[in-house]
Amino acid sequence: MKVITMDTSKCVGCRNCELACAFANSKETCERKASMIRVNHYIEEHAVIPMTCLHCEEPWCMAVCPSGAIIRDPQSNAVIIQKEKCAGCKMCILACPYGNIHFDAELQVSRKCNLCGGKPRCVGHCIAGALNFEEIEDYTDRSRRRTDLQLAKQMIRKCAGREAAKDAR
Repeated sequence: MKVITMDTSKCVGCRNCELACAFANSKETCERKASMIRVNHYIEEHAVIPMTCLHCEEPWCMAVCPSGAIIRDPQSNAVIIQKEKCAGCKMCILACPYGNIHFDAELQVSRKCNLCGGKPRCVGHCIAGALNFEEIEDYTDRSRRRTDLQLAKQMIRKCAGREAAKDAR
């Protein structure tokens, strides 16, 4: 299953992903309200974090939708909202633990990332390489290797510190 992955250490906060998503969704504007990805700036923490739908394996939004408007697309595996079936009840918004579903007040329907049919525009316009569209297994393996490497470096530093303390005695 392919998903959008994010390396927050690479995000520069340019918001190109928001602009690309907004235009892909509206075909006429790059206004942030049309975007299904949001770049959150945490000034005091010196962090910039892009957030969009994670297309959960067991989506809570789909489980609570009373009208059956939320389905998994068989082609892209994306969890999508069929706006013609959406009742506008906002149950999906309440159910999403990540806050990645938005309400379109004009159309009175919920909206979220649909992976652009399997070719997410946000990923293609990310100048820093913070966003990727990849198999979840590849991302998990890479994350595991990165964590293993960090742990190994910490252990080496700890051992080197102990050896230095022994030599000093």
